[in-house]
Amino acid sequence: MTNEAPSRRYAKGDAKRREILEAALTVISERGYRNSSLQEIAEAVGLTKAGVLHYFDSREDLLTHVLRERDVAYGDLFTPADGDVVELLRKAVVYNQTVPGLVQLYSRLAVESESHEHAGHDFFKERYQTLEGTLSESIRARQRAGQMRTDVDPVAMSHVLTAVSDGLQMQWMHDPTIDMAAAFDAVVAVLAPPAP
Repeated sequence: MTNEAPSRRYAKGDAKRREILEAALTVISERGYRNSSLQEIAEAVGLTKAGVLHYFDSREDLLTHVLRERDVAYGDLFTPADGDVVELLRKAVVYNQTVPGLVQLYSRLAVESESHEHAGHDFFKERYQTLEGTLSESIRARQRAGQMRTDVDPVAMSHVLTAVSDGLQMQWMHDPTIDMAAAFDAVVAVLAPPAP
C-alpha cells in the first residue's frame, strides 16, 4: 500500500501514458506500422508489454491514441491563421510524405476500425464527422470569397476532399513517387471558379 497522494499517482500515470504515446509515435514514424512492435515501444519506455497495456486497453487502443496525438500536432503545426481547413488538409498531405510509418498506421486503422468493436471505431467516426463540418465551412468561406465554384455542394465536396487525401495516401504507399500535394492541388484547382 502506498502513502502517495492520489493526485500524485494520477499525475505519474498521465506522465507515463504521455511517455508511451511519444515513444510509440517515434517508433512507428521511424520503423513503420508493420515493422514496429508493442515490445519495441515497451522497451523504449522501460516497461514490459503487459506494463504498456496497463495504461491502454489494447494495442489498437494505444495506436488509436497515437493517431489522436498526431491530429493534435497537425492542428498545432498546420492550422492557417484564417482557419482554412482546406489548406490544413493540403499541408497535412505534404507532411505525410515525410512520415510513411504514420501513413501506414492511419490507413490500416481506418480500414480495420469499420467494425464497431474496434478500439478506433469511434475515433474515425468522430474524425470524419469533424472533417465534414470544418471542411464544408471552409469551402463555404472560399465560395463567399469567390475562390471556389458556388455550384458544388460544400458537404459533398468535403467528403470528396477527404477521400482524395485518404486515397492518395493509399496509392502513395504503393508508389512513393506520387506527388500527393500536386494531385490534391489539381482537385482543388478544378473547383476554382471559371475565369471571367
